Amino acid sequence: MTNKKFNGFQSADFNVFTINGLEERMHALKEQIQPKFEVLGQHFAPTLSAMTGMEMQYHVAKHARRTKNAPKDSWVAFANSNRGYKMLPHFQIGLWETHVFVWFAIIYEAQIKEAFGETLIEELQNVRTKIPSQFVWSKDHTKPDVIRQSDLSETEHKELVERLTNVKKAELLCGIQIPKEEAINLTGDETIAKIENAFQQLNLLYTLTKQTTAREGN
Repeated sequence: MTNKKFNGFQSADFNVFTINGLEERMHALKEQIQPKFEVLGQHFAPTLSAMTGMEMQYHVAKHARRTKNAPKDSWVAFANSNRGYKMLPHFQIGLWETHVFVWFAIIYEAQIKEAFGETLIEELQNVRTKIPSQFVWSKDHTKPDVIRQSDLSETEHKELVERLTNVKKAELLCGIQIPKEEAINLTGDETIAKIENAFQQLNLLYTLTKQTTAREGN
């Protein structure tokens, strides 16, 4: 299958999340946004496979279990499995009404969550040095709230990481946000370059998950 060219994000993509009604918004998601996620999935799965040394598969969010509330965001995720991604360390590209997000993610279903938290505590100084200061961290993938790394003291950062080991539903995400106003002015090639640069920086965290898995003997 020939990959289609990604032409960037437009205002209409973000406006999907202002449409009232579950069916109406889901229809717009399928028509307007999911085809773009398919293109990004086809583009970045081989890129991330080469970058991480793991065979990455892409998964476009379908929101199939929703029966009442319309999704406030949507995404394509990349993981080393064709069966799913939530239980694994993964990457995401997605949209809220206000911005594009690019994540490395360990969410609460991840099987190595606690062990990865321990690894990250050990490597925190290295992570704080190598992850760019303008990158952001999140402790809940269902909310748009983030904390800039430059605003996190080492103590606060350690507390954020330690949640993975001692809070059952804890999550940890790291990456970038591209505000809507900026995103709609980027070409498709510029958007892809910005995403790829973020993934290159975030591969450090993915490498630490591989170390964790090896150490755990999984």
